Amino acid sequence: MSSVAMEYAQQGWPVARGAEPGTPGMGSCTCDRLGCPAPGAHPMSAAWALESTTDPSVVSRWWSMSPNANIILPTGRVFDVIDVPANLGMLALAQVGRSGTPCGPVAAIPGERYLFFVATRGAPEDENEWWTCHLDCVPETVADSPGLRWHCRDSYVVAPPSLLPSGVQATWIRTPQTDFASLTLPDPITILNLLADSAAPTP
Repeated sequence: MSSVAMEYAQQGWPVARGAEPGTPGMGSCTCDRLGCPAPGAHPMSAAWALESTTDPSVVSRWWSMSPNANIILPTGRVFDVIDVPANLGMLALAQVGRSGTPCGPVAAIPGERYLFFVATRGAPEDENEWWTCHLDCVPETVADSPGLRWHCRDSYVVAPPSLLPSGVQATWIRTPQTDFASLTLPDPITILNLLADSAAPTP
């Protein structure tokens, strides 16, 4: 995990240590939160937003201390992430292929979620349509976008190749370019529209 965390940091993507999946029979997460709602998929530290870094020496020290820590990527800085149920994500990617719509990197928690990496505007405070959501929220309660999570300012996602207690490993479906600095990310509204079209019932 250390080498991948270092690669993200060297490419300019801030990282933070994530919790580790727990040992079978000892709890599903190594954090001390009873009934953790997002086992292995949240930051190790409550101060993750301040601690997130691209400093190679810090990243090296963190993962030497916690070699099995998962990788957390804060959002609303270099990118936002639109996070949807896996079935909708697969439909949206098929739609991308048919339409030729530009699409950026896409990660997946197999069988659970698809993560679409999109451009960020930093989620300005005065723009009500920009909302953020942690992994332990309940997006199904949002009537006009059931199951959708928009990770922007003050949020985060778990990054490949993090391992979750279910045994699945976060993975890239569409891998970022080697040089992240030249990575062109799509407009989030374009991807939202694509997801809405994919979710619409077939007449």
